[in-house]
Amino acid sequence: MFFRQIHVYFPFRRLLLLLLGLSVGVQLAVITYNHLSGYYILSGYLHFFLRLARGIILSLSAAFLIAYPDLFIIRYFNKSIPWGKQTALRILLQMGFAVTIAVIIALAVTFTANWITAYSEDLTGVLITNALIIAVANLLMMAVLEGWIYYIESKKATLKAETLEKELSQIRFEVLKSQINPHFMFNSLNVLSGLINRDTVKAQQFIDEFSQVYRYVLETIEQPVTTLGRELDFMHSYLFLQQIRYGRNLGFSVDVPAALLNCVLPPLSLQVLLENAIKHNIVNESKPLRIEVYSEGNNLVVKNNLQPKISATASTGLGLKNLVKRYALITGEEPSFKIETGHYIARIPLINPESDEHTDR
Repeated sequence: MFFRQIHVYFPFRRLLLLLLGLSVGVQLAVITYNHLSGYYILSGYLHFFLRLARGIILSLSAAFLIAYPDLFIIRYFNKSIPWGKQTALRILLQMGFAVTIAVIIALAVTFTANWITAYSEDLTGVLITNALIIAVANLLMMAVLEGWIYYIESKKATLKAETLEKELSQIRFEVLKSQINPHFMFNSLNVLSGLINRDTVKAQQFIDEFSQVYRYVLETIEQPVTTLGRELDFMHSYLFLQQIRYGRNLGFSVDVPAALLNCVLPPLSLQVLLENAIKHNIVNESKPLRIEVYSEGNNLVVKNNLQPKISATASTGLGLKNLVKRYALITGEEPSFKIETGHYIARIPLINPESDEHTDR
């Protein structure tokens, strides 16, 4: 379990390559220094490769003994004391643990080696020397692992940001495309054409509401969130245009407490749900469509009686899928869409503006 958690955090293949590279580098430096200084002269290439192979095996074994505790500590501190919060405390604690681990390993290795073949030197001196060497090595190891993890996480974050930006651009395009739907525009212009000759006052009101709809679209399409109050204002403008077309056959009610009007949600969320209700249901005198908008805890509910069009083409569900994706970009909560007792019910989360949740992504 322990190793699985560590390898999820830092894959074994990467760890092996990193430690192998460090082991080879250390052994090459040590063997070269010993040979040039005359402390341990090599007798030939075969001798060099034998010493190198033996040294790499020993160094790699010791490196794994050091690396796993280090990774566990780094993983623990990244959760409990992440960089940027109490940095000085984290550095002190991490260095303390690194030295402690080194001393424990030095004691274990030294006593084991002394048990196999007793040292000719004073054992206490050997213990101190080995502890100092391994402590310095472990501090360097900790720094290398921290740097590597930072590089990996930065690369992941950059890739995720690029992916999210591409996805967000696509979602914005789909939302904007739905807002300038030619059917909606042509229907609206046809209605306006009829109103101009019949009721100039209502025609002027229609133009005002029509401009409000598209002004809101242009103002909010690049924003991640908007307030519920603004969404409800947009909803009234949008439904006014639809009611001019459908008359009393389309009705709606709103019951949302004022305390929730400053909550935020993705812009044009209500338009997706309202358009979905009108597009896929019969709206006529014999079967009027009634849309209810109300709050339920921290959710906004949009509910309509279910009377699907018989000749309606199969829905792609693109609007609702995009709405779910837009929520995923700003919060961990998801909208839900259900059919209950002859009604289609959509519940979309309302986000507290005082929370930083919608800015963390």
